[in-house]
Amino acid sequence: MNKKLEEVLEKKIEPAIDDAMKKFLGVRISEIKTDISDKILNSPLLGIEVDYSLSFKESKKKFKERFIEKQLHLHHGNISEVARVCDVDRRSIHRLIKKDMVKNIRDNMFKPYFLKQKEVEHIIEDVLDNYKNLIKDDKLNKMYKETHNISAEITDSIPNEEITLKDAEHVFEKKFLVHWLEKLEYNLAKTSKQINIRYETLIRKMKALEIELKFDPSKMSFLE
Repeated sequence: MNKKLEEVLEKKIEPAIDDAMKKFLGVRISEIKTDISDKILNSPLLGIEVDYSLSFKESKKKFKERFIEKQLHLHHGNISEVARVCDVDRRSIHRLIKKDMVKNIRDNMFKPYFLKQKEVEHIIEDVLDNYKNLIKDDKLNKMYKETHNISAEITDSIPNEEITLKDAEHVFEKKFLVHWLEKLEYNLAKTSKQINIRYETLIRKMKALEIELKFDPSKMSFLE
């Protein structure tokens, strides 16, 4: 658990959410604040896109490249520092980055911030979607229109978290697998085929990543 982020959530982010709700909804709804806070707290890879259109292996490779790119952004292109934070050697970093990446990173230092802000914006919008039937449309639309500004204020407060490459890979794997499991209603055969991994590998990874089977048993199918 990220204690630093928890502290920032309590002192800065949650008050900002409260203020936004009071201003645009006319009332503070604790459930909305809690839902947004929980999603931010459980998103250690804010600002790194996961490509669900690729196979598991291809998406993981692309993710690792984006993760290292983000770390290089955060550490101003310092490969030695990134290797230390990621708990890998310099050669591993060089294998994952393209030839001109370090120079491009130094020329585009603000890119990770905008990616992180966009993800926070999506978190806010997703949470608001869950309350559409409980809040008047005109009030909800006012807050929707301000999600960009609200997300900017929140993003400014989120500390950069140091995470090893191995831990980041585990977060990616769980996020990727849960996405497809939910999309395919936990049909394990279809999921393994969709992401191009063996059925047994999917089962093993689900156990290792402690992915619970949240599904309707009547709809689950292990076989085609």
